[in-house]
Amino acid sequence: LFRSPSDPRGNGVMRIAIIGAGFTGLTAAYKLAKQHHEVVVFEKDQEPGGLAVGYKEKKWEWSLEKHYHHCFTNDKSILSLAKEINYEMLIKRPKTSVFVGNKIYQLDSPITVLLFPLLSVFERLKMSAVIGFLRIDPFWKPLERYKASEILPKLMGKKPFEMIWEPLFVNKFGNFANNISLAWFWARIKKRTSALAYPKGGFLELAKVLVKEIEKNGGKVLFENEISELKEKGQLVIKTKSDEKTAGFDKVIVTLPSFLFLKIAPTLPMDYQEKLKKLQSIGATNLVLRLKKPFFKDNTYWLNVCDKNTPVMAIVEHTNYMDKQYYDGESIVYLGNYKAPDDAYFKMTKEEMLKKFDPYLKKINPGYSQNIIGYELFKSPFAQPIIPINYSKILPPFKTPLENVFLANIEQVYPWDRGTNYAVELGIKAASLISS
Repeated sequence: LFRSPSDPRGNGVMRIAIIGAGFTGLTAAYKLAKQHHEVVVFEKDQEPGGLAVGYKEKKWEWSLEKHYHHCFTNDKSILSLAKEINYEMLIKRPKTSVFVGNKIYQLDSPITVLLFPLLSVFERLKMSAVIGFLRIDPFWKPLERYKASEILPKLMGKKPFEMIWEPLFVNKFGNFANNISLAWFWARIKKRTSALAYPKGGFLELAKVLVKEIEKNGGKVLFENEISELKEKGQLVIKTKSDEKTAGFDKVIVTLPSFLFLKIAPTLPMDYQEKLKKLQSIGATNLVLRLKKPFFKDNTYWLNVCDKNTPVMAIVEHTNYMDKQYYDGESIVYLGNYKAPDDAYFKMTKEEMLKKFDPYLKKINPGYSQNIIGYELFKSPFAQPIIPINYSKILPPFKTPLENVFLANIEQVYPWDRGTNYAVELGIKAASLISS
């Protein structure tokens, strides 16, 4: 496994290291292993999946993501990959709603928008027209010059923006809310579908099958193997529980967030380091509740909280999307937020966070706490890239200044937003680039 990359192999076969077993790294490994390259994936954690990693309670039949995930039905990259490895994806149409003025309103189709009672007919039509235009507009590049917070109120009207969209920007991006590119909003509207796709058994199970496919094609996925340093010409310092070793590879794909890439690659030129340091991101916290009874009484799956003073950005009842029979009959609810890694939310215990959320949750379901079976808190310091205007000008390329070292992470999926579909797409691109 760790022989020198200079050993003769012939037939154009390369020794390729991939750092990170998220869906970008796994997809790249799968594609390259199928081409008969010698592929080794290094993952510091015990399980594959990256941000889509899951966990399972004792009596659950399926695993559950630590941070809520689903796919859209037009997410061709991940749906095609699942089909290729013969993995079943379930398609369902759950209900999406908004919480405005302490009341829930379904808002997930042209009809529900036109019937939304808190806006006048003219305001509804104007907002619908803007959303409709963005859905059919194929050109994102002209939009990236504009800030969403400045253009959307002018296009759809001040009241619709301030009632629905502005709170969502503020709750998601915090201090960055007024600097987000209109191209980011375009991507969110462009890709959204009413029906959603979900891998049978959960994303962790899909990732595990992908690992098996990699191994079937001769590749290796090494868990609890952390890359502590990336040196020149594909030399990796690999840290395990018991020791540390060095190995050389012909090519290396780094799928870590850019700030972690900088941490393990100290020999990167200073000008390149400065460019990557300009990229900004926020983290995610998710408090997962296990309940005896449903939280929502109207079968809502996804609730966007349109309130700038809310302690929780989104409430997602997973079992109003996937059947609770797979989770021992429990109702599973995510309480999600995006926060800067230095925010107080990242210092909270699960008990402190639930105590903070409790008064607000009781506005929606006064008796929910009587049904709590248990709850867990999951945190990720990197979950959402910040997309300012003209992001294409600071978008990092695949090739890095280090010879035969390539970068492929979610900061490069632009103009699309982060998600497993684009992680898969990025892995396919990276594999194609380094094998060409």
